[in-house]
Amino acid sequence: MAAPLKGVGGAVRLFTNIRIAACRCRHSCTTKTVLIPTRQYGNRAPVVQTVKSKYWPVVLASGLAVGYVIGRGWYATNALPQVEAAMPFGGGDSLPPLSNRGRLNFIADVVEKVAPTVVYIEIQGSNPMTGSKMTVSNGSGFIVREDGLILTNAHVVANKQTVKVHLNNGKTYEGWVQAVDPVSDLATVKVNAKGLPVLRLGDSSTLRTGEWVVAVGSPFSLSNTVTAGIVSTTQRNSKELGIHNKDIDYIQTDALITFGHSGGPLINLDGEAIGINTMKVTTGISFAIPIDYAKMFLGKAEKLEKRGQPKGWFGFGSPSSSEPSKSKRRYMGITMLTLTPSIIQELKLRHQDFPSDIDHGVLVHKVVVGSPAFNGGLRPGDIIMKINGKDVSSATDVYASVESGKDLTMSVQRGYERTILTISPEDLEY
Repeated sequence: MAAPLKGVGGAVRLFTNIRIAACRCRHSCTTKTVLIPTRQYGNRAPVVQTVKSKYWPVVLASGLAVGYVIGRGWYATNALPQVEAAMPFGGGDSLPPLSNRGRLNFIADVVEKVAPTVVYIEIQGSNPMTGSKMTVSNGSGFIVREDGLILTNAHVVANKQTVKVHLNNGKTYEGWVQAVDPVSDLATVKVNAKGLPVLRLGDSSTLRTGEWVVAVGSPFSLSNTVTAGIVSTTQRNSKELGIHNKDIDYIQTDALITFGHSGGPLINLDGEAIGINTMKVTTGISFAIPIDYAKMFLGKAEKLEKRGQPKGWFGFGSPSSSEPSKSKRRYMGITMLTLTPSIIQELKLRHQDFPSDIDHGVLVHKVVVGSPAFNGGLRPGDIIMKINGKDVSSATDVYASVESGKDLTMSVQRGYERTILTISPEDLEY
């Protein structure tokens, strides 16, 4: 900072660069050109003012007087006004570190970090009219090993052996379904690639209610679509969600998880996967499989891979058991949610068209294409009210009916209409 200017001497020094040039015209003009000094910033030139008056000496004297006053003022405060230089413009490549956008956009930072690891999974089938290939469903997944191992939901890959995998960099690979656990809704897909970016797996046991989370996926085939929210609860028991496994406490979040988000990662603000996006009940109520459970699945899948055991939809049992079970299990092909009184109340508050007389039942969230449930006419959004004449109060009731070995006559609420469907579950050997 420059030293303060004192008294008249300071004022004189302030104007030492003043140059006065008389007008060279041949008339008796009294025009004088006065160069008023200014502090220079960069290459900016001094300001030139033309004083068109015969009283220009008075102007100069006034300037000296002002300089004296300014000098006295500087002397009194003993400080110059502080000027903060503007941040250099970087052409949009980066934000100033002290800007609000730079400091507060933590979600954008997380997305930028994890986006290359999230994939879009396309399920193809045959067009019944032309026989040509067409997209019949889609979902998401994320890379967990640099040699091309991808984690996703079982319902995303349905009963397919191969799928199309689209990476964030625009490349497309054929993916082979390696291990599937339809009970816990987890699966792995392998593509033939090397050196792929890997998403770090976090620790879902340390997750706290109220933490910010980000759901990344590919709804409607739109890759890397992002929603954000907080963790509503870390312990939503699997029985309430209709998952036939007592060992899972699901993560509930208000981050929107759509069909396309399924299989994609639920991310914490450290850029770690702490869950696998699984289902949305309604706006503000979505669920994810904790990553700690997925780690168990991946560990067992790796052991089976090393043993050379069968791969695909029928080649993998639930990670809840230490060894693959040889028993048969009845399979219907849906993901469902028990309608507890609190969830029913939430649905009625959020959706005015929700039937007012519904006080129990099981909500069908997803139906696997080609499954017994799909072939029997069950669709996402249906509410199972009765099976074989008995009221259905929870997903456990549905599982018990499936395991009975009988065909299921279901009373289903679809919108404002009640319909009857017949489902014939199939036997699967694990």
